Amino acid sequence: MAEGNYTLDSVRDVLVREEDIIIFGLIERAKFPLNFNAYNKNYFNIPSFALTLLHFVAIDTEALQAKGGRYGNPEENPFFPEKLPPSFVTPYPFTKFLHAGGASININKSIWKFYLDEFLSKWFDVLGDDGNYAQTAASDFSLLQDKKGIEKLLTDTSVEEKVIKRVEEKARVYGMYVTLNKGNKNGTKYKVDPLVVSTLYKKWLIPLTKSVEVEYLLHRLD
Repeated sequence: MAEGNYTLDSVRDVLVREEDIIIFGLIERAKFPLNFNAYNKNYFNIPSFALTLLHFVAIDTEALQAKGGRYGNPEENPFFPEKLPPSFVTPYPFTKFLHAGGASININKSIWKFYLDEFLSKWFDVLGDDGNYAQTAASDFSLLQDKKGIEKLLTDTSVEEKVIKRVEEKARVYGMYVTLNKGNKNGTKYKVDPLVVSTLYKKWLIPLTKSVEVEYLLHRLD
């Protein structure tokens, strides 16, 4: 998005599109059970190798994307910047629209921690294992990379409830199992519980965004 196109309305339009990406990402992740081994440091059974499968997938994915120039965009913040190789492509002259201090704000550690320590444990009530650990880790990291929707969420109190209600309704529409059985209207099942999606926004995404807004404003006062 060009510098002149950054308005409150345009950013909120981006947010609405990001809602769809996040909801579909949750539906994709719901195809698999918890699959604990995706987060188990002992899964690889390799001496002196302390990474989980999710860490391994994340680091290698970011390394490949870095070679293609993804992190030359100031809007893109990797989870593991210290692991990135140099880009193989000519840098693009992206417009720097953020305040110099604000551009350094990074909440990736908070996002990673809340997703693993809070969201997954609350979402998956039954511990399951279907052996699809690599697919699970890939789905997890795809969700984690959709953090632009978090970082661009510019709301006020009057808008927050609308956002929460909207994502819950989207989850009902996108996540509904379609059936031709007209006599089963009261037994609608969803691929992802719509309340899980609204809770994700209410308890985590919106508060995380507010912390970014406050930190950005403080940087502008420096």
